[in-house]
Amino acid sequence: MSAGIRIDHVGVTVPDIDAATAFFEAAFDAVVLYDMRCRTEEPNATAEAHRYLGIPSTMAQGAMRMLALPDGPGLELFEYLGPDQHRPVHPADLGWQHLAMYTDDLDGTLARIEAAGGTRNSDPRDLRGLEVGEGNRFVYTRTPWGSTLELVSYPTPQPYLLVAPRAKWAPWPSAADALPVPRPEPEPQPS
Repeated sequence: MSAGIRIDHVGVTVPDIDAATAFFEAAFDAVVLYDMRCRTEEPNATAEAHRYLGIPSTMAQGAMRMLALPDGPGLELFEYLGPDQHRPVHPADLGWQHLAMYTDDLDGTLARIEAAGGTRNSDPRDLRGLEVGEGNRFVYTRTPWGSTLELVSYPTPQPYLLVAPRAKWAPWPSAADALPVPRPEPEPQPS
């Protein structure tokens, strides 16, 4: 198994970098770490940028800003300029479809998202199946510019921990720490 691999940051393309920054600050207490490109700089429309970013030749790289979340990876905001920008993807579209944020207070965080201009798709729902547990819930929301954002909370250890080789991430360091009983030993496989 490889060690030292973790999510460093998630890139998010936004229509207005300042408005998106205000949303993430208000909703999640994100803080601005630094700007890689400012709006005052000439947009980057070079052939090299088109190649390494994989963007259409009609688009230009505008402002870029790195935010930090209180207990998670960074959020790198991108503002692109040009006529070939598409609407945000929906969960049924191909590609990275949503950003999920763990929260200890799902209802409070949902209220902050709505106060910051986001919208909920529905009311929070209980997690089911191998994620079920007392207080384990989720809700899908939309940012003010339309990207899908999920809130999830699972204060109760989830049943998948009884069979999975490790925890995906949790407020507990490991499956052994989360579960009051030892994990069952795998059954021997017939030869």
